[in-house]
Order: sequence, then C-alpha cells, then structure tokens
Amino acid sequence: MTTATPTPHDHIVSTEFEGGEGVLVDLNSKQYYQLNETAMLVWRCLENGQSLEAIVSEMTTIYDVPAEQAASKIEQIVQDFQSRNLIGC
Repeated sequence: MTTATPTPHDHIVSTEFEGGEGVLVDLNSKQYYQLNETAMLVWRCLENGQSLEAIVSEMTTIYDVPAEQAASKIEQIVQDFQSRNLIGC
C-alpha cells in the first residue's frame, strides 16, 4: 500500500445516505458516482485526512475483517478513485 495519503479534489462533492451508501459529484465534468457502504467509508476517511493505515484500522473495527483483506479492498477503491480523477496524492 502506498504511503502518501490521497486527498479528494476540491471539485468533488459527496453526499452520504442513510445506511452508509453515498454519491460523489464531479462539479467539473458533471458526472456522479454511486458508492457502496465500503467505498463511502473510505471516501469519508480521505476527506478527514486519515492515513491509509488508519482507514484499514477503522474498516477492520467496523466490519470485523482481517487487516490484509481490508488493505486490499481499500487499495482497490483508492485506485478506482484515482483512475476517475476524484483524488490526488
């Protein structure tokens, strides 16, 4: 896992729904992205400036999954965010 903490771009707005899912809106491209509960957790943590290690810790506490599994899923989510230009490092 990379050591740099990614940060959401200023032109991305997030809304979280009851139940943990959410939506991101890219104000530049006018595209929106629906996030499941896990991806929304990662996004919220990134917005709060949490390190990837802290996100792994939070995910293992909330979902009772092994750290390796949480780290792998978080890495996939972060790579997806980066590929869509939603975050920067």
